[in-house]
Amino acid sequence: MAKHRFINPAFLFLLLLTTGCAIHKDPYQTKLKLLQKGKVKDDTSFVYQLPFENNTSKLIVQGYFSSFSHRNRAALDFKMKRGTNIHAARGGVVVRVKEDGSKGGWNRKYRPHGNMIVIQHEDGSRAGYWHLQFNGSLVKVGDTIQQGQVIGLSGKTGYTLFPHLHFLVWTTAKGNWQQVATRFQTSKGIKFLRPFRRYKRVD
Repeated sequence: MAKHRFINPAFLFLLLLTTGCAIHKDPYQTKLKLLQKGKVKDDTSFVYQLPFENNTSKLIVQGYFSSFSHRNRAALDFKMKRGTNIHAARGGVVVRVKEDGSKGGWNRKYRPHGNMIVIQHEDGSRAGYWHLQFNGSLVKVGDTIQQGQVIGLSGKTGYTLFPHLHFLVWTTAKGNWQQVATRFQTSKGIKFLRPFRRYKRVD
């Protein structure tokens, strides 16, 4: 008798939406798609470390400009259980921490409850780590962080359908902000990560 695998309805819903055509189109999005597919090479940008334990792997459930909730974001969502250690993808100084949020769900009213850590890098860019659990920060504003250091615990706070880590890098200049595509060291080399694929951290 054939075995049937149960598919979580929420994940199926996310899969259907994120594989559709994104509404937001701009030159940066096009460039990112080419970088992800390896059709355009980049050997100049900083190489980030995957933000979880060494020798473990995580699934990317949303990638850059995915049509579910990343239409205008060059962000990555790593599926993580609550309480999973989050590691700094790059070293820097902690400039913002929020960990007093205790609510989360698929409703915009939960957005203000999202916990996060923001780290500023030496080149002025910043990385945000969102949806941490209540009291889930292991660092404080002003701390100097090393790449790979444990900085917090994942959760499901804020505007989110399920527990995961939302990761985004950006720069600001003259009041304008620009999202930054991030390439990572993985077990299969340096990659721009793509949705619905698992990536293993190997230092």
